[in-house]
Amino acid sequence: CIPIDPFYLSWKTKQAGIEARFIELAGYINGQMPHFVVDKTQNVLNEVSKPLRGSHVHVLGVAYKKDIDDMRESPALDVIHLLEKRGARVTFSDPYVESLTLEGRKYESDPTPATLSAADCVVIITNHTGLNYREVVDQAKLIVDTRNALKGIQSEKIYRL
Repeated sequence: CIPIDPFYLSWKTKQAGIEARFIELAGYINGQMPHFVVDKTQNVLNEVSKPLRGSHVHVLGVAYKKDIDDMRESPALDVIHLLEKRGARVTFSDPYVESLTLEGRKYESDPTPATLSAADCVVIITNHTGLNYREVVDQAKLIVDTRNALKGIQSEKIYRL
């Protein structure tokens, strides 16, 4: 409801002759966040002398919000698309989503610790309550935490937005 309802409100205010620039600006900023996350991921990999192209990036959580299986309007889909467009090999895991198809390619959720260990970088997009984030930190080489899922956990391999 968050990405859609504000635009509806903006449309209704325009009908009433009121300009809702703040809502429009917030929508624009939200729309740019997947690009920001991918840029951050690329920069984090560059810090350890790895290019994004050819790197294995594991997206943790693809649902629209935590503890649900709905992927409609999920920013994870845009992040996956942008990562692949820049040449990354992308896998994902989500306890609520078994598989997804994006631009004709089918992805299967792979929640195994071996996948986390094999990834050059793990990007947390959806912070599901039931995930063991201590295990994620123990297994992953680098982590980009977009949801503050790792609050309270300190590690040099965690990069927060």
